[in-house]
This record gives sequence, C-alpha cells and structure tokens, in this order.
Amino acid sequence: MTDDLVVRPLAGPEELDLFLGLSYTLDHELADDLGSGRRRPEWLWVALRGGRLLGRIAWWTKKAGGDPLALDFFDLAPDLPAGEAREVGRRLLAAAMPAVVPAGAVPPEFNRYLPADWREVPETRDRVELLFSLLAETGARPLVERLRLEWLPGTPVAEPTGRLAFRPVRDREDLLALMTPVMEGTLDAHGRADLSEGLTLREAAERHYDEEFPHYSSPREWWQVAELPGTGEPVGFVIPARNNYNPIIAYIGVLPAHRGHGYIDEILAHGTRILAGTDVPRVRAATDLGNVPMAAAFARAGYVNFQRQVDYVWDAPGASRS
Repeated sequence: MTDDLVVRPLAGPEELDLFLGLSYTLDHELADDLGSGRRRPEWLWVALRGGRLLGRIAWWTKKAGGDPLALDFFDLAPDLPAGEAREVGRRLLAAAMPAVVPAGAVPPEFNRYLPADWREVPETRDRVELLFSLLAETGARPLVERLRLEWLPGTPVAEPTGRLAFRPVRDREDLLALMTPVMEGTLDAHGRADLSEGLTLREAAERHYDEEFPHYSSPREWWQVAELPGTGEPVGFVIPARNNYNPIIAYIGVLPAHRGHGYIDEILAHGTRILAGTDVPRVRAATDLGNVPMAAAFARAGYVNFQRQVDYVWDAPGASRS
C-alpha cells in the first residue's frame, strides 16, 4: 500500500508551498518561523505519493540555533482511508523523529491545537485520536488538555478596587521568591510533572523562569507584583508579555496564604489592562482544563475559550510517572 511512498524533509524554504498542501491553524506562522530560524527545512518532513502530499510533520524551537523544543505539526490527508493514514503516519514518525531528535535525547513535547468542541464532532475526533494513537505507539503519553483563551478589545476590564497595590518585578530573584511558594499545591500539569521528577519547589520555579521568561522581548516593567497596601506584603504576581506571536498573560499566581479572597480577579485585570493599554488586537492565555479555579477567573475577566490544546510527552528512560 505504501511501497511508492516518499518520506523526506523539505529541500529548502522554497518548498514551503508543498508543505502547505495540508492545513493547520499554525500555517500562517511557518514562513516567518523559517526566516527567523525557529524552524529549519530539515525539521519539516513530508510524505508524498506521485507528488501528492499525504502527510507532514514539523518541529519548532524558540530561537535560531536551538534544539527542537516542540513537535507541533502532524497532519495526514483527510481523505485517506484510516488504514492507509495510519501507515503513512507511522512511516513519517519512523523516518523523521530519528533524523530530527538528537540521539539519546527525549523527544520534545507534542502540542496540538484543536477546536473547543473537538470531542463532539465525530470526524474531527476520529482524525485526532488516530494521531494520538500513532504517537502512543512511539512511547508518548497524554500529559494535559488545556484551554486556549482570548480577550478582545472592547471587552470590559474590572476597575481597581484599592484592595491591592502593584509594583514592577525588581529582578529574577524577586520573582522567583514568589514563584516558589506558588508551585506548592499547583494544579498545573507541567509544574506537577517537574515536581514529580524530584525537583524542589525552587528548582521547578527556576526551570519555568529560565526556559520561558528570558525569551520575551516586551518590557520587563510590565511584570507586576501585587501587594497589600500599607504593609507591602506580597499577595501574587502577573506576567503580561509578548511572545513571538501574540500579547499574552504568560503567568499569574496568588501566594498560598492569600488564596480564597478573590485577589486573582484583580491581579488578572491589572495584567490585562497593561496589555490593553498598548493597543493590542487580542490578549491570549491558557490554563489546564483541570485548573477549574483559574479557568473560572479567566471567564469572569471576559476571556473566551476559542481552542483546546492537547500535550503529549515522552518519558526519559527509567523516569517515574508518580
């Protein structure tokens, strides 16, 4: 059935149109990613028969020169019979992963953006579950499903109540001192996975900071600490930022001693106001489906769930899943 299937990487950026023969929500980012080095032609693979595109797969990194950090394209032609689609997907994974992922390295996390109602549409569900089953055959497992959220200009933002005062984050240590206690009892699956590896709360906070925050080019003055007026006691923090694609609420947290008092609403509103004040077309955010309190806070702030995100991971050999 697939003897004449050709599986190969793109020869160069000039073949991008070939890769775009299938569609996914991130297609519009590919040209700029290739130009900036966040993607490389040798990380974009296609499966062809007689010149027809039957499948594609691709990896991404944060900046030029980096190792692949995410597998975020994996598509099969929607009109392929299930058996043929499965075989094409297997061949893509078998050829591309060893060529892209450094020998001995744990494969990067797989991220898939999906319609918010993907489980309710049988055709979409079947196609997505086929991809997931192919990943599982290579040793991947589901980590989390997340809500992708969006605030649009014109959506009301709650006015300050005076219960909190805000100041800019002073430096890395200032923020880490707040991120560390927030990790305790976290409902975030990625944070819990870090802790399950044996990292301390401080080490997990440092990993989060160092892998994400230095890559934001937006002003550090946007990063805000919420304090009780008068005493200056810290209550929480919010990190409004711009990544390579959108204005975002990158991180938000309330210290354990101050949870349950509704402070999260004021902290989120403050972060949203900072971004809204820069005349942005949207503000994006995300939270785990299981983080019900945070999802509710975003909903109260006018953020709409426009997509879901499903993440799969590969465990290091001998790693514990506890």
